[in-house]
Amino acid sequence: MGIPEKFTAFRIHNDDAGYRSGLERVSLGDLNPGEVTIKAAYSSVNFKDALAGTGKGKILRRFPLVGGIDVAGHVVESRDPKFREGDPVLVTGSGLGETRDGGYAEYARLESQWVIPLPEGLSLRESMILGTAGFTAALALYRMRENRQAPALGPLAVTGATGGVGSLAVDIFSKAGFEVHAISGKPEQADYLKSIGATQVLGRDALATTRPMESARFGGGLDNVGGPMLASLLAQTAPYGSVASAGLAATPELPMTVMPFIIRGVSLLGVASAGTARDIRDDIWRRLAGEWKPARLDAICTRETTLDGLSGTFGNMLAGGSLGRTLVKIG
Repeated sequence: MGIPEKFTAFRIHNDDAGYRSGLERVSLGDLNPGEVTIKAAYSSVNFKDALAGTGKGKILRRFPLVGGIDVAGHVVESRDPKFREGDPVLVTGSGLGETRDGGYAEYARLESQWVIPLPEGLSLRESMILGTAGFTAALALYRMRENRQAPALGPLAVTGATGGVGSLAVDIFSKAGFEVHAISGKPEQADYLKSIGATQVLGRDALATTRPMESARFGGGLDNVGGPMLASLLAQTAPYGSVASAGLAATPELPMTVMPFIIRGVSLLGVASAGTARDIRDDIWRRLAGEWKPARLDAICTRETTLDGLSGTFGNMLAGGSLGRTLVKIG
């Protein structure tokens, strides 16, 4: 399986001509070195990708760089004996689209230490509907379960529930046996959220309290928003429940006291998917292909695009117009 001299990539620049991104013809030599080269089949669109592709956030650490923090495809060349030509593989995070050339290209060159053999039970397409968003949601559940979170503590709240991480969390948490309460500012999407596993759909006013402590309403949850909503969720979490923090869609600030921690023993768990240790990464992908595999992936994948549709997709996402997951079909 030969690699063409030139192929298409979505590349981002920041130089004397300004910040810009778009499709270019590149060669393999333009990409970061790596032991494994794949022909990409799919990627996905995450909030980080939209920030990087538009320059609205300081995501990239060097320029020029191919965007895309996720990629899945088939191996075409490998200097690592663990991977052979034709093997289906995936990579999420691990510096892609931030410090290394990412998945928005017809070919990607990858460090073998981060390449995951496609687990049995997942297709390449399904792995990228999941992508970093699904991995993040599953990592949140993994951390909560390690901290003894159990359905008996009460329902798990998910903020930003119509987004990619939120939607997949609703499905994954319900698949794992938890009652899920979706928190969303989009009441028109209540039917969608219930269709993917939410028992209740609550407006943002459910997390509008500004008091240090409230009556325990949730067993724990996953927050994708930050700021007052996260503080309110912690204030309403049952004794010894866990809240995982995975995003800052509203703000990185956290206006609260330590009272939920020292009175109820509530835990605030950080979720940093990009730097997850390899053994945990392997375990989570096995679970995502098995007992935690979302039951409604096709419903959560609400949009598909190609490399030439990325710019419009980024704008829509940053304007709050996205729902669920956007899959990128490459080639």
